[in-house]
Amino acid sequence: MAHCPALVVSAPASGQGKTSVTAALAFWHRRQGRRVRIFKTGPDFLDPMILEHASGSPVYSLDLWMVGEEACRRLLVQAAEEADLILIEGVMGLFDGDPSTADLACVFGIPVLAVIDATAMAQTFGALVHGLKTYQPDLPFYGVFANRIVGETHRQMLVDSLPEGVPFVGALSGQEKGVLPGRHLGLVQAAEIEDLDQRLSILADHLYFTDGCSLPPVIHFNPFLSQVSDRRLADVRIAVACDQAFSFLYPANLDLLRDQGAELIFFSPLEDQVLPQCDSLYLPGGYPELFLAELAANTSMKVSIRAHHQQTKPIVAECGGMLYLYESLTDQAGNRHGMIGLLRGHAVMQRRLTALALQEVEFPQGRLRGHTYHHSLLKTDLAATFLGVAPKGTTQEAVYQVGRLTASYIHFYFGSAPAVTEMLFSPHYSSSR
Repeated sequence: MAHCPALVVSAPASGQGKTSVTAALAFWHRRQGRRVRIFKTGPDFLDPMILEHASGSPVYSLDLWMVGEEACRRLLVQAAEEADLILIEGVMGLFDGDPSTADLACVFGIPVLAVIDATAMAQTFGALVHGLKTYQPDLPFYGVFANRIVGETHRQMLVDSLPEGVPFVGALSGQEKGVLPGRHLGLVQAAEIEDLDQRLSILADHLYFTDGCSLPPVIHFNPFLSQVSDRRLADVRIAVACDQAFSFLYPANLDLLRDQGAELIFFSPLEDQVLPQCDSLYLPGGYPELFLAELAANTSMKVSIRAHHQQTKPIVAECGGMLYLYESLTDQAGNRHGMIGLLRGHAVMQRRLTALALQEVEFPQGRLRGHTYHHSLLKTDLAATFLGVAPKGTTQEAVYQVGRLTASYIHFYFGSAPAVTEMLFSPHYSSSR
């Protein structure tokens, strides 16, 4: 049985500073010589980039629906075997979603640290804490952390407001120089923040701990069922787009492809002139709308990808990767540029979110899960081959297939259906398997 101090960092809502506090805690503990592993609850790509930089280790998703309880347990056990501290950043508010961050904490018995933005707040701080602690009776509640305090007097007012028996674990003072910048999909990508180490250092320097920052309780994780890889993609070379335009990659997806025997070759549609020699192509999501001119000008790469498709080689394109394959993409300022043209239609960026939901797609080989989150709309006459369905049935995303090309707004989690993953990427796939 593996064991390690562990903590779920959650909040009443988005925007409370969970990522900043989690990153600051990880950076602080690393400076004390501790090995820190961070997980992110729910589907996310941008927060994990910051958290990976802060912790020095890849950040994996934990989600009872998309990833599954047993796979989550496996990830936690593996982390506990190598780390001195596990931090799990929640998603949205503590009880938001079904299953929620609170549900994850209850399943694995990991205590919850509630982060609350205390800006312009005094005694109401205690009322919020009372609600978070008591709303779900079986919740393992650890304590509260105040974000953006404005001095010792403010901190003491918050402490005095707390219900009896609720620990005030610590606080973070508001520091503009440590703020993590954002844009329409969330935080700015870690690679784009040139002074990220300095910002994290500032945040860590302004942490206040009530008890000198003792580690949270040690959690014992039950053994997981062993997983046997069947090498479904042995000797398949997969070219994976990875640069500032295409960076939304789950580490677990890459692990699964490697475990199935694939060789991954990373390339940049922004910088490289042609595809590397490969059997299959993976175009993940990202920010193609921020690099329209560069992508449009790289005509040799566009020709190379068209040739790959003409050879009936597999292509998997998700969200931003899919937009790159349409005839054109228009950014929020109205600038329109020609893209690759493998898919009929045009995409236009919007100023507001157009879709946000978990999704499940039923392929003949199994049910593949993932999520959708985008700010664009499509104008296309393509008919959907499959439709993704949200757990509540409220949102449906199309999955388009043209030859061996599979494209969708959905960011897929490959581990939810390995047989589907084989079908998507194998150049020699046989439906009889």
